[in-house]
Amino acid sequence: MPYPTQPTASHYINGQYVEDTAGTPIDVIYAATGEKIATLHSATPAIIEQAVAAAKAAQPAWAAMTGTERGRILRRAADILRERNHDLSVLETYDTGKPYQETSVVDATSGADALEYFGGMAATLTGEHIQLGEDWVYTRREALGVCVGIGAWNYPTQIACWKGAPALACGNSMVFKPSETTPLCALKVAEILHEAGLPAGLYNVIQGLGDVGAALVTDPRVDKVSLTGSVPTGRKVYAAAAAGIKHVTMELGGKSPMIVFEDADIENAVSGAILGNFYSSGQVCSNGTRVFVHTAIKDAFLTRLAERLKGAVIGDPMDPDTSFGPMVSARQMGIVQGYIEKGIAEGARLVCGGKQLDQDGFFLEPTVFADVKDDMTIAREEIFGPVMAVLDFEDEDDVMARANDTEFGLAAGVFTRDLSRAHRVAANFEAGTCYINTYNDAPVEAPFGGSKNSGVGRENSKAAIEHYSQLKSVYVRMGDLEAPF
Repeated sequence: MPYPTQPTASHYINGQYVEDTAGTPIDVIYAATGEKIATLHSATPAIIEQAVAAAKAAQPAWAAMTGTERGRILRRAADILRERNHDLSVLETYDTGKPYQETSVVDATSGADALEYFGGMAATLTGEHIQLGEDWVYTRREALGVCVGIGAWNYPTQIACWKGAPALACGNSMVFKPSETTPLCALKVAEILHEAGLPAGLYNVIQGLGDVGAALVTDPRVDKVSLTGSVPTGRKVYAAAAAGIKHVTMELGGKSPMIVFEDADIENAVSGAILGNFYSSGQVCSNGTRVFVHTAIKDAFLTRLAERLKGAVIGDPMDPDTSFGPMVSARQMGIVQGYIEKGIAEGARLVCGGKQLDQDGFFLEPTVFADVKDDMTIAREEIFGPVMAVLDFEDEDDVMARANDTEFGLAAGVFTRDLSRAHRVAANFEAGTCYINTYNDAPVEAPFGGSKNSGVGRENSKAAIEHYSQLKSVYVRMGDLEAPF
């Protein structure tokens, strides 16, 4: 199947495409049809060595450039991403199965936002002066060195930029490993960065499964690891990185609560529930999949939700009118179908959806369960698919305790017209990213990340700079130095 901006090889190393067909084949399957659209090869030990060595060799000269010079290149890359948004969005749709209606406004555009933001910030990365009488200390903000990025399959272009932009702005180099399920888009990010003037070796992309990720994480030349993925994967990567005392950022999964109070605007609350459960066919880590609805408006909420879901246009993701696409893979669809079966078996009430569509590709209907109890599997475990669990509540203190009763702490949302209650609830959420009368907004200007088992560190905003740089303190004595002997 021909498609635009097709990468020409499996890996991008030292400023050029590189192939090594000795690596294990990785088939790229188009989720809307089940067809194989490309075959790439997992990185061999030789490819891994090539990438890490290139990143290590290129980094010192990059760090020695001024922040203004580095930023200029990142901003130029942002402009190219925006100019090619259509082609990159088509590629993202082939890579993930997400509708073009979505990829054209979220994926490459969000990546461009990150490159522009951190490009603009690069020149502002300074230390401070601390006066101590006549002596003084100054601090220098310095690069970490070689950073490894490990991506998830739901936002391949965005994640490649969210990790690469702050790393490069701070003077680091990067070796990025995309998910084996969506390996194409990050290659185009690397290509565009170097086209924009990034010196060779600073942003390398290599393919592979967990064994390639493990080789990168444990390499002694690597100084920082940033992962977007599941909690089980995060535990493994975090432990491996800790053995080498490496800097780590973990953006992991969630089972986030969304609380809809009796005074909420129902139309807005339904919009939030749709965005927090069915955008990207539910394949978003921060999704608010436990929707607590006050009993006073539960029936009205469910009625309006069912009406709105009938407006979902399910079909060819390349059709701009399509608003709901397939799951990313047959495997992921099977996992979600297993959760739907558990929901029914454990006594939740299926309001709508629940079935696979009778067509090619990995399509599941938007699925809503009501009368869900807190101990049901669908209310405890991350499903990562288009399945919403609606739970009843009547009391604020009770619903807060239930909302926070989870190992996860990525996101949380509240819908209410009561200003005091909105901020009180947000303050009491045990989550790193919270929303009031909205859900899943992720501007690059705001920190994004979780608490508890949902991760460590933050992506985006000024906060990301702290995770891709380190401070050096320099004490300057102005007078004579005394010693005891």
